[in-house]
Amino acid sequence: MRLLLVEDDDHVAAALAAVLAKHGLSVVHARSGEEALKALLPDAAEPFAVVLLDLGLPDQDGFEVCGRIRKISATPVIMVTARSDVRSRIHGLNLGADDYVVKPYDTGELLARIHAVSRRNAVPPAGGTEQPAEEGVPEAPLRLGAVTVELPTRQVSVDGTAVPLTRKEFDLLALLAQRPGVVFRREQIISEVWRTSWEGTGRTLEVHIASLRAKLRMPALIETVRGVGYRLVVPASPASQAP
Repeated sequence: MRLLLVEDDDHVAAALAAVLAKHGLSVVHARSGEEALKALLPDAAEPFAVVLLDLGLPDQDGFEVCGRIRKISATPVIMVTARSDVRSRIHGLNLGADDYVVKPYDTGELLARIHAVSRRNAVPPAGGTEQPAEEGVPEAPLRLGAVTVELPTRQVSVDGTAVPLTRKEFDLLALLAQRPGVVFRREQIISEVWRTSWEGTGRTLEVHIASLRAKLRMPALIETVRGVGYRLVVPASPASQAP
């Protein structure tokens, strides 16, 4: 996920960018409102998933920047600021901000809010607007090397042989399989699969990961990212490994 961080303090920006990078996020740093607006122009090479916008910028107020962003881009904006009064929050949301986080904040909460607004504002693939699946046309299965995951029927197979999974095992595999290579934080997985908080549920996640690895007979398919979470690694095909 590619983020635009609008922050005039280089030390704050560097520290936050380093934390976000550990969680699989790519950060582009803009030091002023004008620099941020140029990065968000429609002809930019690559779009951003989220904008993290500080309000205390050197060239113009962050509220003004948010209003100008909304005129040129639909990219989700999270205001990240020390202004904690209710009037500022309401003003920011009325200007088009998708969320408002007050400093000092918990990094886990900021990450959760980033993922939440990016999901709510998912951009359709380039080349046209997203169209609903035609009635009666099945959704294409996810093929991950020897593993096939069929979301509509909740069926999983390895080399064509069906693998029976529990409901939570399937939900966990489906979450990782829909974004192979992306690191999912433990807290995010617990929130999306179990619909609860991380506290007291960590051991449950570890047990389900171990069970999936055993049932699929592919221990390397789900990689543990130490201190962060898990990601699904698609095995290389034999053809790609040939000299």
